Amino acid sequence: MPLDLDGSRIYMGPCGIGLGHVGRTIPVARELKRLGAEVMFSTYLEAVEFVRRQGFPVVRSPAISLVSDSTGRIDLKATVLNRGVYTLATLVKQIKAEMEYIKSFGPDVVVSDSRLSTVAAGKLLGLPVALILNQFRLMVPTAELNQNLIRIIDGGIMTVLSGGWGSSDVIIIPDFPRPYTICLDSLRIPRLYQDRVRMGGFILERKPEEVRGSERVRAEMGASETDKLIYAAISGPRQEKVPLIRMLKPIFEDFPEDVKVVMSTGDPEGGSEPVTSGSLTVIPWVEDRYRYLEAADAIICRGGHNTIMQSICYGKPSIIIPTPNHTEQYANARRAKELGFAEAIHQDDVGREKFLSLIEMLTLNPEYEERFGKINAMGFTDGIENTVEAIHELLPK
Repeated sequence: MPLDLDGSRIYMGPCGIGLGHVGRTIPVARELKRLGAEVMFSTYLEAVEFVRRQGFPVVRSPAISLVSDSTGRIDLKATVLNRGVYTLATLVKQIKAEMEYIKSFGPDVVVSDSRLSTVAAGKLLGLPVALILNQFRLMVPTAELNQNLIRIIDGGIMTVLSGGWGSSDVIIIPDFPRPYTICLDSLRIPRLYQDRVRMGGFILERKPEEVRGSERVRAEMGASETDKLIYAAISGPRQEKVPLIRMLKPIFEDFPEDVKVVMSTGDPEGGSEPVTSGSLTVIPWVEDRYRYLEAADAIICRGGHNTIMQSICYGKPSIIIPTPNHTEQYANARRAKELGFAEAIHQDDVGREKFLSLIEMLTLNPEYEERFGKINAMGFTDGIENTVEAIHELLPK
């Protein structure tokens, strides 16, 4: 029996750091709207413009971000010492703003994607809350701070986050079930909240068989049937990705003629006009990333959960370059490598010969194709349907 959401009002508050969180809530919002719901978004930073481009109403909340140095490395010490109090104050502002926005919109259900302020505001207003989350546990890099401070931070953060996340009515993990879970290392969920947890499956807006035009992408990039086409999807907050993009450009430009690279820099305001130099074509904003995923022989990306999961669902091996000191990305990259879907390298180790060696290994080894075929035959890409169903169950009867 089809779900009926006609006349319902759904408030969605995804985290605005990077575009991964907002990117996976948009397909859910589209399905909710198709079923008759009215959807409103709240987010911050570059995610606001992204939502606007998708045609949904959106309000801007106070922004929370991490400190990065000139190489894109997350500086946890500076974040804690310089922005700790500021971040806490911003969180309070976010909660107040969220409460005002929610009261004004009058939703039946509040949906948060990895955003504590949205959960807190929804519960303070007595509304049912659905939480989409792939990182219950926030891991602290041990090299940055002394062990005593790490214990204080880790214990304090876990206490606050656990209570916050756990107040949600349902916690939806947009990942594969065990033993194939990519975000496994980040899911240290206390038993107290286990009954609210659902493995929702991955939120994939378009499956490979639904994509058209991938042959045209290869032709536009000048990649013949025998050439290798690499899709470099460099996403994340601007201060983290720009240093990597500057490192990668001269390397990719100098690739052999039979290895073509198309690099998206994840800039929604940069336009979609391609610029080619050597073997590299740069496109600031790719309107349809699924065409490029389908056309590519391999992917180069950061360690964001969404991009890794999309690459797996499209059967494409990846070279993952986690953001330095971004512990969740390190964990995702390590897990993808353990499962045989990717290789991972440190940002400091990127270089022409290293890339070419990994590309050859990933594209010529038939074991990768066998692994992708096996996991995709299991049908773990029903995350949109499962998430919408979980939201529907929270609607007033």
